[in-house]
Parts: sequence; C-alpha cells; structure tokens
Amino acid sequence: MTEPADLLLTNAAVHTLARPDETHEAVAVRDGRIVRVGDAFEVSLLRGVETEVVDCDGGVVLPGFVDAHTHLEMVGRHLVHADLRGVDSPAAAVDRLRERAAETDGSVLGYGYDESTWDETRYLTRADLDAVADDRPVVAFREDMHTASVNSVALDRHRAAMPDGDVRTEDGESTGVVVEEAVDPLFDAFAPDVAETADLLRAAQERANALGVTAVHDMCRGSHKPRVYRDLDADGELTLRVRINYWTDHTEAVVETGLRSGHGSEMVEIGAIKSFTDGSFGGRTAKLTDSYADADSDEETGQWVVDPEELAEEVERAADAGLQFTAHAIGDAAVDATLDVFADHDAGRLRHRVEHAELLSDDLVERFAEVGAVASVQPNFLKWVREGGLYESRLGERRREVMPLRDLLDAGVPLAFGSDCMPLDPLFGVQQAVTAPEERQRLSVSEALRAYTLGGAYAAGAETEAGTVEPGKRGDFVVLADSPWAIDDDQIDDIDVTHTIVDGSVVYRDG
Repeated sequence: MTEPADLLLTNAAVHTLARPDETHEAVAVRDGRIVRVGDAFEVSLLRGVETEVVDCDGGVVLPGFVDAHTHLEMVGRHLVHADLRGVDSPAAAVDRLRERAAETDGSVLGYGYDESTWDETRYLTRADLDAVADDRPVVAFREDMHTASVNSVALDRHRAAMPDGDVRTEDGESTGVVVEEAVDPLFDAFAPDVAETADLLRAAQERANALGVTAVHDMCRGSHKPRVYRDLDADGELTLRVRINYWTDHTEAVVETGLRSGHGSEMVEIGAIKSFTDGSFGGRTAKLTDSYADADSDEETGQWVVDPEELAEEVERAADAGLQFTAHAIGDAAVDATLDVFADHDAGRLRHRVEHAELLSDDLVERFAEVGAVASVQPNFLKWVREGGLYESRLGERRREVMPLRDLLDAGVPLAFGSDCMPLDPLFGVQQAVTAPEERQRLSVSEALRAYTLGGAYAAGAETEAGTVEPGKRGDFVVLADSPWAIDDDQIDDIDVTHTIVDGSVVYRDG
C-alpha cells in the first residue's frame, strides 16, 4: 500500500519549469521530497488522515525562489534601522534618519538610499547628516553598499582608518562621502554582535519567506552569520536553505578544516570563496575599459579593489582545495580579467561564478560561454538601465550593453538570478528582466523564472535536488495568487505570494 503524503498542494496550476509549458493540477510531498505531480484526482489518492492539504484556490505553484546573491543581515537592517529605500530627496532621507534618531540613544544608521532616483541628484553629505545629530555618529549607506555618507562625529571617529583616496573632498574639505575601502571601517564599527545578528536574520528570514524565497546564497565577511545560521538550524528555526559564500579572508580557515563546497546540512551548506575585483557604477568605481560618460577626465575608468594578479592567486588557492570561487566584477575590464583567471582554473567543473557581470560586450558574452562560468546577475539592477536612470548618466549609450541576459542565455551561459537585496523581491527582478528596454537584455517569463529557481540551484551544484517541480526533488515551493503568464508584464511585481513551502512545511501563509 502506498504511504500517504505529508502535504498536498491542490486546486492549482503547477508549473514544473522542467519542460516548456508543462503544468499539472496538484503535487504531493512526503519526508520533504516531492513524490507525485499530476492531476488532482491522482494526487488525492495520497491523502491520509494526517496529510496537510493546501487549497491553492487556482493559484500558480512554482519551485521556491532561490536568491543567488544576497546579504540577509542587510535585509534585516533595512527592517530594524532607518530604511532609506524609496525616499525621493535628500530632505526626505534626513527626515527618516531623524525619526530613527528619536528612537535610539545610540548611533543613527540608515540603509539603502539611491540618489539617482532624486530630482536633486547628489549624495547625502556631512552637512545633511550633521543636521540629524551632532553628538553621535550618523551613517547612511548607499543602496550598493560601496558608498556611505557620514556626519562629522562619525568622520572624526573613523577617518584615521580610511584610505585618503576613498574619502571624497571638495576644496580640501571632506564632503562626508566615502567609497570602497573607506566604507570598511564603518562596517566594522557598526557590525552587530551575535544576538543582534540573530534578530536581524530572523526578521530578514520572515521577509524572504513572505516573498516566496526558499533558499539564499549569502555573502559572508567578518560576520556572525555562519554561527547564527547553524544555531538557528540546530534549534529548528531556519525556514530558508542557506549557502554560505565566505570571503577570501576566510579561505585558509575553510581549507584547514577540510570543508568543500556543498558540505553541510540540508539547510546550511558551504558555498564558494568570494572576492571583489572592482567597485560599483554608482560610485564610479566599477573598472571600465573606457572612461565614464559623466567623468571629469578621460582617465576616470574606475578602480581595482583586488587586481587581476591577486585575484589569480586567490582563485588558485581555492580551486586547488576543490572550492568554488565567485568574484564580484561589474565593469567590462573587471569581467574580462575575471574570465581570464577563471579560464585557467577549472571554471566549468567547479562552477566558478561572476557576480553582477554587468557591462558586457559581444566578445565578453562569447568568453563567458567558452570559460563555462556562471553569470550570477541581479535583474533588478535593470531599473537603472532605463532612460533617465543612473546608468545612462554613468555610461551613456553603453547602458545598452549592461546585462545582456538574452545574449548570455542564447550563448549557453548559465544564469542565476539574485537580488543583492536591492530589493529582495524575486518578482520585481522577474518583471525587470521581462520588461528590459533592450531586446538583448530581455527574457520571457519562463526564462526569467527558471533563472530565479533552477539557475540558483545549478550555481550551487544542486540542480538534481531543487529548481524544478519533479518527483524526487525537495519540497520547496512558492504559490502565487495570479499567473505571471496571464497578466501584463509590468504588473508581475504586483502578484501576491499566498504560500511559501520549505522542506514540505508551510513557512508563510498570506493572512
């Protein structure tokens, strides 16, 4: 006699994403694994006395979303500290920071401002933040986390640890804007302790589940996150699968303990070794072949954070230990150098990844395919590619070469979508990919969803375990109230998530 299922999802349109247009009416899960996908009657035969039945009310069942690049504690910081996303002016940002200042006696922290969306297009300055408080540190981190704005107290306290070249000045005086390595002392100074990290991750996990996210690839550097994730897992509190990508600072420790990519539990595993090569377009620090369109000189082409020679040493050390490597590279010069290094170090077998990979010529797309690297990209960044957006001012006509998702997919390059928590919302990312302004950037709904499900699983070497709705795979799903195939493309982000299921258990239920 067939053993009953633990969970049935029924009255649904189950899109497996395994084959084009394949849909079913129901799915059954037992012991955390999918055991049957088919019509409602067939699946109902697995209903037992203790089986949980979820009536999806005609909604769409998909594999759970995999965010292949995020910083989950940063999502928590947006929820706990001043959330500067969506403010429309420097004055509005200052007002929100003042609200936070009234709530705390300590340092005032804000996260996520994006000056490129303001009519007054400028960074927050020291003068702005001095108006929030002049007796304690005030720090506002830009959305890309490569730029921060500080008040006089924070600048005086941390200036000695900041490289001169990364502290912006005007007429010999600091503006209060710092970039790249000058941001690091601020990260260190305001890093949460273990207890606060746990609070941030719990808040972020709840938010991720509400958005249909069932797995994340989290970038970890100098953080208590690895310990907290394992504690939450041991206590049965983890409702997300977490793949930890460790910074190169931790390579020696990872190698010495004999860890390899994929080691761990069902919920927490070792991922890749992570490094930077360049900066960001927002800070004009992404490394380009040609100068920025809005630069003061023809020589302003960004900067190396880790130069190609050092990157090669880091990749070799990781690859020799059987560890996947993932490198942040945004500008075309940085992507080119990263692919050169990956070509020498078994990129295809170890599934080395380029994070962001934004400015790509046709030649670089071909190189990606030849090298066999994974393009771990953030489709939500396409919001800056549109007319009048940040990338138009930074790159001019070259914005049309940013994130050519169609070209990458057609060339056979594996695509893994993530958010970099800008924002953490897979449906927003899918909408951006489907409505991208250039044909070479645009994907179909199915292609974009696969990049946010199977693509993330592939980047983790787990495509036989997750990423599609098929018997034998993990019981991780998202249920949508409406079909993204049946509405206008520019409304995909408005679709509600009604249920999120991880390991066969409902971890989020709308209402």
